[in-house]
Amino acid sequence: MAIVLISCNYFTKESNPEAVARVGESYLYAVDLDSLVPNNTSKKDSAIIIKNYIDRWVTQKLLINAAERNLDDAKKEEFSRLIRQYKNDLYTKAYIEKMVQTTVDTSINEAELKKYYNENKENFKTNGTILQLRYVHLTKDHSKMAAIRSNFANFKKSDASFWRTYQVQFKNSALNDSVWVSLNEVYRRLPFITPANRNQYINEGMAFEKSDSLNDVYIVKIKKVINRNQISPFEYLKPTLQQVILNKRKLELIKKFEKEITDDAIKNKDYEVYK
Repeated sequence: MAIVLISCNYFTKESNPEAVARVGESYLYAVDLDSLVPNNTSKKDSAIIIKNYIDRWVTQKLLINAAERNLDDAKKEEFSRLIRQYKNDLYTKAYIEKMVQTTVDTSINEAELKKYYNENKENFKTNGTILQLRYVHLTKDHSKMAAIRSNFANFKKSDASFWRTYQVQFKNSALNDSVWVSLNEVYRRLPFITPANRNQYINEGMAFEKSDSLNDVYIVKIKKVINRNQISPFEYLKPTLQQVILNKRKLELIKKFEKEITDDAIKNKDYEVYK
C-alpha cells in the first residue's frame, strides 16, 4: 500500500481541492487536512502527523470496504437501523437541550432549597465521615505562639484582623469552621491523624495540640462530626440540592415540551395514527 507524504503547502486552500489519497472510489483531499496540524508545529512533526492521519484514513476505508463486501445483508440492515436511530437521537437530544437551556429557570432561592431538603433529607445519607474543624499548622518557635494559642482557644469574629496578619506565616490553616469537610481531607491536611488512630482525635468538641519531629505544631479544634449513614447537613448538601432541583426542572420542562410539540402537531394535522 503506497502512502503519500504531504508537504506543508497542502494547507493552503485551493479552488479545486487536490486529492492526496484514494481507496476505491473514496478520496482524501488536501482541504481535509487544513485544521489537522496545530500552529507552530515544525515541518518534520507536521509531516508525521499528516502521514499518520492518512495511514488511519486508508486503513479505515479498506476495512469498511471489506466489511461491506463480506457482511451479510441482515447484519448490514441492522447496522443501518442503528445508524438511523443514532442520528435521530443526536438531533432530538441536541434540539431538546437547546430548548431547555434557553427556557429553564436556573434561579433557586434558599427557601426552595430548604423545603426540598426537609422533604427529602432521609434520602441524603453520608457515605463517609464529615466534620467541621479549624486548625493552624506552624513552626513551634513562632514568635507569637502564645497569642495564637490564646486567640485560637477563644476564637472570635472580632479577631479577624489578627488572623489576617499571621495566617500568611502559617504552613497551613483552616479557620472557617462552618465548612464541612470529608475525613479523607483531614487525613491529607493533618497527616498525624490516620484511620488507625482517628478515634483518638476525631471527637466532637475536642481540642488538642500536636507536635511532630520537624519542629512543627498543629493546633486543632473539632467542632462537629457526622459519621457514615447519618443525614447530611443542609449546608454540606447545598450544591447537590441545587443540581437536583435544576435537573428536576429540566426533566419537567422536557416532558412539557414533548407534550406541547405533539399536541401542536395533532392540532395542525401534521400527525395522526392510522388504526
